[in-house]
Amino acid sequence: MFLPRLKSVKLFDPLLLARQGSVPRPVVRGLFFSALTPRKSRALEGLAPRVPFPIRYKSIGASSALRQDMTEHNDSGIDQIQLLDGCEDSYGGVRVEIKEDMDADVMKVDVFAFLLRASISSWKQQGKKGVWIKLPIKCSHLVDIIVKEGFRYHHAEPTYLMLVCWLPETSDTPDTIPNNASHRVGVGAFVLNDKREVLVVQENSGWFQGTGVWKLPTGVVNEGEDICDAVVREVKEETGVDTKFVEVLCFRQSHKSFFTKSDLFFLCVLQPESSAIDKQNVEIEAAQWMPIEEYAKQPFVVNNKQFNFMANICLVKADHGYPGLSARATTSGGGKRNYIYCNKPEIVENFASLM
Repeated sequence: MFLPRLKSVKLFDPLLLARQGSVPRPVVRGLFFSALTPRKSRALEGLAPRVPFPIRYKSIGASSALRQDMTEHNDSGIDQIQLLDGCEDSYGGVRVEIKEDMDADVMKVDVFAFLLRASISSWKQQGKKGVWIKLPIKCSHLVDIIVKEGFRYHHAEPTYLMLVCWLPETSDTPDTIPNNASHRVGVGAFVLNDKREVLVVQENSGWFQGTGVWKLPTGVVNEGEDICDAVVREVKEETGVDTKFVEVLCFRQSHKSFFTKSDLFFLCVLQPESSAIDKQNVEIEAAQWMPIEEYAKQPFVVNNKQFNFMANICLVKADHGYPGLSARATTSGGGKRNYIYCNKPEIVENFASLM
């Protein structure tokens, strides 16, 4: 029977053992007393934390563990305790991803709690450091259990929550789990046509709602999106105008801009490839082509140091060809495409070819 075996294991709670931080001998011998036969002892042998009974660990998917006993018997009669299935990372840690849905039934929650405690004990024996658990939103009922075992929130996305725990308890091994992303990345578009008109918009929400201020199209870079692609997309979504990325003109960093997060804002030069405005974005009240001097002389732009300086950069770009940072497509060591933004990459390539 499954339930009695679970109860018997609770007599020797791995969580308590994990908190003691003791490292046992590689092989431990002892007795395991089953709730089914409380007066009958059974000899066991294996790798285990310091418990009255020896066990061997075996990794198993958290969800599949719910469909079978938490202990298995091998041919030699040695009990094996099931563990959460995880993979090692490059920093001496473990990553566990709960992929399947698990019912919120009380017994199954208890099963997960046992699996987590046993896994923590095993990871400590192996000298693991940081543990990451990726929990899908459908398994949110397990959050309380994980937090009670010493885990903390790291970050959350629409479909999952990431929790982390630093296992070493000694002062000479400080917690080196990196914090969540500290910056949000935004883009702005300086789109100038042959008539020295700049593409501007008025917003019907946020800080600029109802102010009458004409501003450059702006937006946020999506996950996995390049800056040069994001700014083209934002202009298309807000105004309907097709553009081509030219260069990054400047960028600005600010702090505590989005809740507690910092903000990186890249002002980009785009070349218009169409002129007709087709405003369909519900966040935009109006869009138009405005003479660049008229844009720069708006009272809000003149009186705001940040906007004024950026407007002056745009004017210098329009009048004197102020150089920006072009996008040079490259690949990472793993073969992923990325971009390096630099001043006149063709000059760099020409000099490099002469070396």
